[in-house]
Amino acid sequence: MLLAGVVKAQNPFIKGQFTADPTARVFNGKMYVYPSHDIPVPADKPNLRKDWFCMEDYHVFSSENLINWTDHGVILTQEQVNWVNADTYSMWAPDCTYKDGMYYFYFPAIVKPDSITKRFGMMVGVAVSDRPDGGFVPMTEPIKGIYGIDPCTLIDDDGQAYIYWSGRGMHGARLKPNMLQLDSEPVAIEKLPDGMKEGPFVFKRNGKYYFTFPWVPKEGETENLSYAIGDSPLGPFEYKGLIMDQSLTHCWTNHHSIVEYKGEWYLFYHHNDYSPKFDKNRSICIDKIHFNEDGTIRKVTPTWRGVGITNATDEIQLDRYSELSKVGAAIAYVDTTDCFAGWKTVLNARNAYVQYNDVDFGITGPTSVTARILDGKGRLLVKVDGKTVAEITIGKDELITVPVRNIPKGVHNLTVVMDSKGTVGLDWLKFE
Repeated sequence: MLLAGVVKAQNPFIKGQFTADPTARVFNGKMYVYPSHDIPVPADKPNLRKDWFCMEDYHVFSSENLINWTDHGVILTQEQVNWVNADTYSMWAPDCTYKDGMYYFYFPAIVKPDSITKRFGMMVGVAVSDRPDGGFVPMTEPIKGIYGIDPCTLIDDDGQAYIYWSGRGMHGARLKPNMLQLDSEPVAIEKLPDGMKEGPFVFKRNGKYYFTFPWVPKEGETENLSYAIGDSPLGPFEYKGLIMDQSLTHCWTNHHSIVEYKGEWYLFYHHNDYSPKFDKNRSICIDKIHFNEDGTIRKVTPTWRGVGITNATDEIQLDRYSELSKVGAAIAYVDTTDCFAGWKTVLNARNAYVQYNDVDFGITGPTSVTARILDGKGRLLVKVDGKTVAEITIGKDELITVPVRNIPKGVHNLTVVMDSKGTVGLDWLKFE
């Protein structure tokens, strides 16, 4: 907990480190996210592939508003698990669930040579804690009967727990009440589309069971997110269609979870936004997800804006926009040698604009706005719900503060418009 820190979110909503495979869970009225943690291959590990996934530990993040996220630090490392081959850096996609006063953290990893089995390389282990944000103690052996990756759990309305995984197909089984052992033979999840499938995530809504999964339809393509629906937790399931198309950034993987929170449903997923040249370093995102009246899922288009309401007194990252003009506006990295430095909005034509929705101006209203300008010159109009509230004239790279007028109270949409010739690189705005 000494490592806990707060980060503010648009997409990707965790900054400063790579995160992937986000499993979101609601515990005690708060959202927790358990991702895997991509890292660069350590220099003292020459036998590890430089072009592959490298993961040695897990963090957990929490939020009450889906905007401000607390990093609770490392909750489990490969060195803490005696059956894991720590030379492989294979702590892949995890899950966490709660039952009878305890939290159960499920994770896959490669076993030590000859320690458990000679036939399969990866198995699923469990670590247990009495709180969701740390203190997890790993069990001394993985779960017998699970040979694969990407564990996902479901606790049904009657209290029966199930676990799902991928590896030589998709599988599911009942868990014993101790949450540490299988209580049935594995069941193959069949009648899904041909092609590579992994990362199952199962949830229940309105009496129906949703079996969702990343899927590569054809060799050479990347993963989309798809789903099937059934009437029982272990199927049969009927394939229904796509949740999200293949990544426009050509990230080979996508991995996800779907959860309800405060009356809304959310899709957590990952792309390689902070690592455009290497898609094995990924970052987690969140967008709302919606259902049709018949229970089918409306396809989600990934956004940079993400979810939640941004306070006007925070640094508003306009490059995480809601809308961008088709002409004269673009997004670029602030520093191409350090993608974690984020992005900037580049406006280079008169009337080009960037719009950022759902900004909370409070109950008193700000008196000034500060813009961080990275390069260029020109004149910007700051608008709230289409009405100009400030003008900013730029002649050099600087922080510029100008007065604002007639700012309405409450939540409104913010737009910045180029009102001259020239080019402006804008990092952020902040009202005071």
